[in-house]
Amino acid sequence: ADKFPKLLLNNKAWAQESVRQDPEFFKRLEAGQAPDFLWIGCADSRVPQNVIAGLAPGEMFVQRNVGNQCMHTDMNVMSCIEFAVTALKVKTIVLCGHYGCGAVKGALTLPQKTPGVVNCWISDIRECRNQHHAELKALANADERLARLCELNVMRQTFHVATTPVVQAAWDAGQDLTIYGVIYGLKDGIVNKLVGPLTRKNACLEVHEYEEMVANDAKGVTLPPSRLAARVSENGASDCVATVVQKKMSLMPPLGKESDEDSEAYTRAVASAVVEHTLWK
Repeated sequence: ADKFPKLLLNNKAWAQESVRQDPEFFKRLEAGQAPDFLWIGCADSRVPQNVIAGLAPGEMFVQRNVGNQCMHTDMNVMSCIEFAVTALKVKTIVLCGHYGCGAVKGALTLPQKTPGVVNCWISDIRECRNQHHAELKALANADERLARLCELNVMRQTFHVATTPVVQAAWDAGQDLTIYGVIYGLKDGIVNKLVGPLTRKNACLEVHEYEEMVANDAKGVTLPPSRLAARVSENGASDCVATVVQKKMSLMPPLGKESDEDSEAYTRAVASAVVEHTLWK
């Protein structure tokens, strides 16, 4: 049976209830938008961003695609980020993945020779899989590998967001802009932070700072595990910085239960990668 008529009925009921609760609701929306957030998420129907974030219409600018990806060659997501950052002046960009993501599962199980656009679309997630091959293979079963790759994909796509020309230009101009990478649990409805905050203070270096860092490398100066540890850590401690790949499996937290310390390490790793990528010589 055609369910579209029910959709229209639901819409009318929602509009009437919205006006009943707040007579000025639609007048405010008609006047314009000034959201604080840009949400880049997966197209999965089970991850409704405004609902899980508890935000009303007008409070979040949204871009969704299969696998919550932010590839620099995707003009859809790039134009969305540009408008959100330069025109709307959003304060926060949230890159949200979710456990049980079909795109991520496809990167693990779909044969490379399978025809279709989706197989091409998930190429970047496959690259993430390849870069973390040893870590993923060391996990006990397919469910754990899927969950971990969902997390790794969030970190990778957050890196992509932070290295976009629009974000880099905004930070150079002193714009107040913060980036987070989070993951949503379908089983409990909870959003957990993996990366962030990334800001111009911990994900940007001036050219002279970068050149000094490179010069120190050439001189054989001993540097902390992350060459940017002192820069991105509030206390300058180097012993708690680790890249995602280097982190030993025995020290990994239970899947879906990352601690604040783990999120802090992920944030430093991504911040370090962003700086070295944007100022590479």
